[in-house]
Amino acid sequence: MGALIAFAVVTLAVLPAAALEGKAVVLQGLDKVTARVSRLEAPIGATIRFGNLEIVPRACERTPPEEPPESTVYLDITEVRPGEAPVDLFHGWMFASSPALNGLEHPVYDVWVLECQVLAAETPSQQ
Repeated sequence: MGALIAFAVVTLAVLPAAALEGKAVVLQGLDKVTARVSRLEAPIGATIRFGNLEIVPRACERTPPEEPPESTVYLDITEVRPGEAPVDLFHGWMFASSPALNGLEHPVYDVWVLECQVLAAETPSQQ
């Protein structure tokens, strides 16, 4: 019985902690023509406009504080030009620690993840 408990304790100690679900994202965008760098912030599900791009963060996760920092964001990116049909450019996960791993490939714009924001739990007001 003691060996079983020791095995369970060791097994639980090596399991990674669950990722924290984020409520908002912070992205950075680069307009390669003007060299303009912009910080883009939005809650999950909101549309961000950057040049001709419409960016919609669908989900984000962040590692817990006891693990190495990593933010991942699922993005839908569409190019919208007046008088033309929208063009889907990107649908997928981007990683803050490895922006080149799965990034937007576009001749004018670069977009990458800075962080997934996890809002602190609200504390009850003191009376």
